[in-house]
Amino acid sequence: MDELAIIGIDCFGHHGVFEAERRDGQPFVIDLKLSVDTRLAARTDDLRDTVDYGSLTQEVKAAVERDPVDLVETLAQRISDLCLSKDGVTTVTVTVHKPQAPVGVQVADVALTVTRHRYS
Repeated sequence: MDELAIIGIDCFGHHGVFEAERRDGQPFVIDLKLSVDTRLAARTDDLRDTVDYGSLTQEVKAAVERDPVDLVETLAQRISDLCLSKDGVTTVTVTVHKPQAPVGVQVADVALTVTRHRYS
């Protein structure tokens, strides 16, 4: 399988367990790695034969910016499910970065990475 990476999707969401996170929101950054077979698209040079990463990026951004959840684990699963719903995607690795996570000390980033597979 080939790997398609989309790095640094900037989003703004209202996810978190604290009231201020839900009320004020904060930035989230999403990284994706998709396992896809790109051989057909390489032969046909046709977007219909591969993953349209432009529209996928817009869908991921919309998924992050709607329906707040408490945990980044839930958000990562939502994004994984979205990616795996696309034809040709067999595995996805999603990293959800929450750089302003309220952890009580200064940190550069808090990130969760999950890998999910399509099962037939």
